[in-house]
Amino acid sequence: MTDHIEHNQSIGNIPEPENQPTMETPQPNRLPAYEIIRTERFRPKYAGFWTRFWAYVVDLLIVSSISGIFIKPVFRVFDIKISNPSFLLFSPYKVTLLILFLGYFALMTKIAGQTVGKMILGIKVVRQDGGKLTWGTVLFREVIGRFISKLLTLPYLLVVFMPKKEALHDLFADTYVVHEQSFEREVIETRQERKGEELHAGTIV
Repeated sequence: MTDHIEHNQSIGNIPEPENQPTMETPQPNRLPAYEIIRTERFRPKYAGFWTRFWAYVVDLLIVSSISGIFIKPVFRVFDIKISNPSFLLFSPYKVTLLILFLGYFALMTKIAGQTVGKMILGIKVVRQDGGKLTWGTVLFREVIGRFISKLLTLPYLLVVFMPKKEALHDLFADTYVVHEQSFEREVIETRQERKGEELHAGTIV
């Protein structure tokens, strides 16, 4: 009986082997849930500061010429004093000139999408969503926005710093100014749900 107990104790004291390898079920290599689809397209190039500046200079010359031919003679005939007061002060002549200035930009932009200066430089105004220019868009851009830009001058410089070269009046109306004949390549990345089957270990693609 004693021998039997000792034999059982000796068996119970045998240490079990460590780090025994275990059999694991191979896990499938899972594909990402989405894949990146890259597409290329060409879009009109945004007009930079200097292109827009020279177009604006041409438009100012045209407005000034219209004023000299039509507005000033009328003021002289009716003996209305022509004066150009300093900043933030408006005379009847300056108000009339401002109406002419804003009306020229608004009408030309609504009718043709560009002023004469923009035509010469080959640029035009477009909406960000690609739609047609409406009177609401034109009024926000060429009357309210341009009045503020002309009054303060500095908002015109936003073109230099904005990634899509918008001035303040472009931001007001959600518009861009683009070249008619120049284009840039644009890469668009979209995520698409992957519909393929899972790859199992050892599968060669």
